Amino acid sequence: MASRAGIAVIAGLVALGAVLILLSDRSQAPYVDAGVQAPAFALPRLDGGGPLALDSLRGRVVLVNFWATWCKPCEDEMPSMERLYRSLVGERFEMLAVSVDEAAPPVVEFRDRYGLSFPILLDAGRGAAHAFQAYRLPESFLIDARGRVVQRYIGPRAWDAPEYRSRIRNLLGVLP
Repeated sequence: MASRAGIAVIAGLVALGAVLILLSDRSQAPYVDAGVQAPAFALPRLDGGGPLALDSLRGRVVLVNFWATWCKPCEDEMPSMERLYRSLVGERFEMLAVSVDEAAPPVVEFRDRYGLSFPILLDAGRGAAHAFQAYRLPESFLIDARGRVVQRYIGPRAWDAPEYRSRIRNLLGVLP
């Protein structure tokens, strides 16, 4: 009899735990992936030109890349990001490299070493990275002109490869 009562108590606790988990999951923001409105942020620019708000880029296709100077895969993809950016200059496209480094000096040195010309934003407190749930660097989000996430990319990419260029040009309404 005592063992049946113990089993009933354990089963009740397990059921209560499952209900609490389900309720807590509903209160969290949805996973940031295709079809979700991109979380808003305004972050300082590395060049000191004042904060840049993601919402200010509505009407443009935006590639938001979360990265850090100490992240080797991030470093590996930067040259292809620069080539992609330069190939789409003058189109309704913007690239934002959001550094999660704690201080600007290593980011400035990194930018200068690689000759990066696209906007670099500083997210030292990682507020934007948390809003996007970007925890595995590099992580990138392709966002359409309405501000919706089209695709989430985890890990480095050869951004100047035809498949990415074509995807962006299709979003821009330009034939590949």
